[in-house]
Amino acid sequence: MWLLDVNLPNGLLAFLRREGISCDTAAARGWRELTNGALAAAASAAGFRVILTRDRLFGAVASERLQSLPEFSVVVVTLLQAREAAYLVEFEAHWRRAPIRTVPGEQLPVAPAPFVRQDRRAL
Repeated sequence: MWLLDVNLPNGLLAFLRREGISCDTAAARGWRELTNGALAAAASAAGFRVILTRDRLFGAVASERLQSLPEFSVVVVTLLQAREAAYLVEFEAHWRRAPIRTVPGEQLPVAPAPFVRQDRRAL
């Protein structure tokens, strides 16, 4: 299961579900106020294995907590901020070229690529 951080548009849920991905939002789970580490722990305990976020520092801030979650992946979505409709079009276009493939515990450095995995081992 994938969790969308509060900084991503809720409209991504419908797209990801059409792609066969079970997902929910942090806001819907009542996790809006959790810090990054607490959010990762709560998500993992609830059965989530991936969190999508726009927070480029998520992995660095939550690195200590992520060390204890070896099956958990963080994907930083680096698309430019835009109105939801435009953002969803851009997300889908990037997904069609290169869908997100999660690898537990892996990280790539934050880069201009639209989807960047984070890994606590590299922090």
